[in-house]
Amino acid sequence: MKYSFLLLSILFMIACDSTKETYATYEDYPAPTQENLWLEYTKEATTFKIWSPTAQEVRVLFYEKGDGGTHTTSYNLARKDKGVWSKKVKGDLHGTYYTYQIKIDNTWLQETPGIYAQAVGVNGMRAMVVDLEKTNPRHWENDKGPNIKKPNEAIIYELHIRDMTIHPQSGSSFPGKYLGLAEIGTKGPNQVSTGIDHLKELGITHVHLLPTYDHYSINETKLDSAQFNWGYDPQNYNVPEGSFSTDPYQAEVRIKEFKEMVSRFHESGIGVILDVVYNHTGMPGEGGNTDASNFSLEVPGYYYRHNEDGSYADASACGNETASERAMMRKFIKESVSYWAKEYHLDGFRFDLMGIHDIATMNEVTTTLKEINPNLFVYGEGWTAGDSPLPEEKRALKKHIQQMPELTAFSDDIRDGLKGSVFDDASTGFVSGAKNMEQSVLFGVVGSIQHPQIDYKAVNYSDAPWTNEPWQAISYVSCHDNHTIYDKLKVSRPDATESHIIAMDKLANAVVMTSQGVAFMHAGAELLRTKNGEHNSYNLPDGINQIDWTRKTKHKDVLDYYKNLIALRKAHPAFYMPTGEEIRTNLEFKTVEDGLVSFQLKNGANGDSWKTIEVIYNARTTPVNYILADNYKVAVLGDTFDMQGARSVMNSIEVPPISMAVLFKD
Repeated sequence: MKYSFLLLSILFMIACDSTKETYATYEDYPAPTQENLWLEYTKEATTFKIWSPTAQEVRVLFYEKGDGGTHTTSYNLARKDKGVWSKKVKGDLHGTYYTYQIKIDNTWLQETPGIYAQAVGVNGMRAMVVDLEKTNPRHWENDKGPNIKKPNEAIIYELHIRDMTIHPQSGSSFPGKYLGLAEIGTKGPNQVSTGIDHLKELGITHVHLLPTYDHYSINETKLDSAQFNWGYDPQNYNVPEGSFSTDPYQAEVRIKEFKEMVSRFHESGIGVILDVVYNHTGMPGEGGNTDASNFSLEVPGYYYRHNEDGSYADASACGNETASERAMMRKFIKESVSYWAKEYHLDGFRFDLMGIHDIATMNEVTTTLKEINPNLFVYGEGWTAGDSPLPEEKRALKKHIQQMPELTAFSDDIRDGLKGSVFDDASTGFVSGAKNMEQSVLFGVVGSIQHPQIDYKAVNYSDAPWTNEPWQAISYVSCHDNHTIYDKLKVSRPDATESHIIAMDKLANAVVMTSQGVAFMHAGAELLRTKNGEHNSYNLPDGINQIDWTRKTKHKDVLDYYKNLIALRKAHPAFYMPTGEEIRTNLEFKTVEDGLVSFQLKNGANGDSWKTIEVIYNARTTPVNYILADNYKVAVLGDTFDMQGARSVMNSIEVPPISMAVLFKD
């Protein structure tokens, strides 16, 4: 009898050990791409699932709070097919905090909230079971963003939530918070409108939020201490960042307040775009710790790319890079953005270092999102920060955008063509006096398409068109990275007077707002935003990063100019034609000389009420007597805007130094 018992014990141990699967490569892992791995909550029961094909055991631990204390109970998950583990627990678990723990090689890894967590406690270490219906604002079922047919109808304003309301004179009741940005009626110095009212006054159509999901850098238990970060260090991808909420300890609060912010933007006619960072994970501590990321605590190694020696690849320059081409990472990215689009009613996504992702994944992302919301659009940085094991021909790079027909990428061609290289403080561009930048400006004006009048060999970075349609290019001169446009002009032209710097600033964004790509501006550019010359303010104090509302009165002339630029673009669809063919038919360059570019928009392009439009960019420091072939009405000359065109000119017009002129015929 005792031998039979011993034999059964041996067989049991062998069976237990065999629960750990082994695979030759990550590509051999089973990939249950159709499996629902999200928490399945009802008032009657909750099903917990996790994919961990190399695990020996998986358990879920329950807690009363999001931090502190020991777990109150735990359940073992049962192994299902293809590495999926599952456990259904009866009862209404809303408000229950939990973590997963995976056993691999006879060792229990650290606890993790799981990569599909939808709600987390303070600092994101524990997930919470949440009844999402309870987090919805009033009339949420009717909430929706603006309708746009093509992305270049959008005018995007890139902001960091904290920056907009943290200034002592922002007038906000919730400085640095979601609710601060959603607050109506805030006033700054001299009773100027701030926050969301300022954005409505400016006229932009979409806000682009710097990463606003839960990230590592901010200690949410010490929010009374000075902390700042842009947020490009992901921790929990499917949960809003807690430091922007009024109570990071209660998991549902950040969800409610993020939704309230979105709802208020939508009520104001403004869409909401989320900056997403699926290309790498951030970790606490110097040098990072990729092995302790939530990805690694579920399936060690799988979600990342590796060098031939087994070390982590690092095209992000942040210590690692994710492997979007692997089935379960691709599944995660697609489902994560879909979740944000559905649950939070977002209107677009901006992909950080998009060139790290593969082309196939990005195409699947855009297809999936368009099925959810046809107005939703996706853009990203078409480059990497370093080399990658992913073959270059598979990367979602700017030069491969023509292979991604629903995707948009930033144009560094027009950015640096207008103001000079972001990597060289002394470098100048078209508006700041550089020679031979005109072709780069032309290339930017047409949205990086094929156009017969452009000499591609003379364009600064691209020697060939890289878009199929103009809306596949983002036109911009500044963003959170590098210097503000005002600081860049000052550092590159120390000899220029303040009035010349301001004129260059205005002309730079005048080109952006009259170009055919998607118009994009950096928060505060309309106030001559300065970061005191800092070019990388990702973790610098509020004193550097905040929007200084005293500048709204000080630089009212600049603000008015930007408001007029935006109104001009919105009123005249000739500036955002939807196809490359329409541009080739209706946009003709007339003058391309040193410091002078002009073009004509013909045939009432894109249904415009103005039959013909003549646009002139004079980057010279002297006036230009511009010869006209016909009579025109003057809409823009220097700082003067008159959309009715009360003044007419014939034969010629004098265009002031460093300025734009816009003329039209009805």
